[in-house]
Amino acid sequence: MKTPGDIHIDIADGIATLRLTSPARRNAISTAMWNKIAAFAGDVGNWPDVRVVLIRGDGEEMFSAGADISDFATARSGEGQARAYDDLVENTCKAIEAIPQPTIGLIYGGCMGAGSSVAASCDLRVAADDAFFAVPAAKLGLGYDPRGIARFIRVFGAGATRQVLFTADRLPALRAYALGAVHVVAAKNEVAAAASVLAQKIAGNAPLTIKAAKAAIRAITTDNAELLAEAEQFYAAADASADYAEGRLAFAEKRPPRFTGA
Repeated sequence: MKTPGDIHIDIADGIATLRLTSPARRNAISTAMWNKIAAFAGDVGNWPDVRVVLIRGDGEEMFSAGADISDFATARSGEGQARAYDDLVENTCKAIEAIPQPTIGLIYGGCMGAGSSVAASCDLRVAADDAFFAVPAAKLGLGYDPRGIARFIRVFGAGATRQVLFTADRLPALRAYALGAVHVVAAKNEVAAAASVLAQKIAGNAPLTIKAAKAAIRAITTDNAELLAEAEQFYAAADASADYAEGRLAFAEKRPPRFTGA
């Protein structure tokens, strides 16, 4: 059941879909929603029936307008509160990045401010051809968390990050695709199907191999020695897995492999 101003989660065919359900506020993310997203991100790695996580806004008009500004008067009014709120956003984005399964952001319409941070925290992004990213902080006079800027640089590159932050202009999905920040662009009426095809393709592959690869990519792109050591363990586990034996057998028998994640 959808509850306005909340999140909604459903699971089908190995794909968990998290929807931001605040359509009256263009899927703006409230403090309560940040906490629920973080809780979901911390839990979903333990759900054995989930191979891929898809994150999207409710409806087909807006991914998210960003943080719910109506919260700011109470949750982000002074310097101390602003830092605490930014910590909540950053920790939620880190929790999304740490989801062991591959994550896909499905983007319709605007992906703005902290909504862009959520999308940038996903491993892959699929966007409608009329979608766009925007960070209007310079029009509001608020400081943008350097940790979020670092995330934008990793995903969009330094040049596009400068332009978006300095001008507060939109970055169209087609340009983001050219930059490698968006991985699939499709017509609005076809983009959900395109995201489904991508998710199902990933879900059919060996989950331990993907888990090891994702961990290694995170470690290398963030220069984190602890994560790299963890990735080495996942890499060894994949090589010792029953799925590796199944993959070899399926290849020899010329049939699709049946991976179980064991």
